[in-house]
Amino acid sequence: MKQYSVILVDDHKLFREGLKLLLENLDYIKNVDEAGNGKELLKLIEKKQPDIIFMDIEMPVMDGITATQQVLKLHPDLNIIALSMYGDENYYTPMINAGAKGFVLKNSGIQDVETAIQTVISGNNYFSQEILNRLINSIGKKSKTKESNELSEREEEVLFHICKGKSNQEIADTLYLSKRTVDKHRENLLSKTNARNTAGLVMYAVKNGIAEV
Repeated sequence: MKQYSVILVDDHKLFREGLKLLLENLDYIKNVDEAGNGKELLKLIEKKQPDIIFMDIEMPVMDGITATQQVLKLHPDLNIIALSMYGDENYYTPMINAGAKGFVLKNSGIQDVETAIQTVISGNNYFSQEILNRLINSIGKKSKTKESNELSEREEEVLFHICKGKSNQEIADTLYLSKRTVDKHRENLLSKTNARNTAGLVMYAVKNGIAEV
């Protein structure tokens, strides 16, 4: 079984120690290191080569957004999972744009944390269900989308409605299309964006200016 190295970055020592204990009980976690802020992480990463970083967003000295940007400049393939509270909605877009691959609520259980690890390690994006629901509820349409050769105007329209949490049938009714047509558009979107699920599509839409939080 492949084992993974983890770094926990959070300014609350008690939270770090609690999560560290839980992670060390997982047989596929090799070791867990800690940092109290982004600056400490940058020093630590010179000596360590983690597979996954759990990154708090709000921290003193250097916040999680800045730290994510700087770390990924040095190590573009690192899997960064943001640790978020309900009140952190304003940070979702910057963290997505900085390159975070997952978002986990701080009050999540270990099963949610495990799912996040397995999902991002396999190359996909992960949102805790509560965060995904909040993102979907807060998403709005950009007044002007970025020009993209990848998606057609209709595909962008379908993607926006997917991000709003609508089913294929609801999208079909809204856009006066057949459900079969919407099914095909969703299939194409997943293929073109290399997304595996709604979370991946939301990530793509926000990154590419098709939707905004």
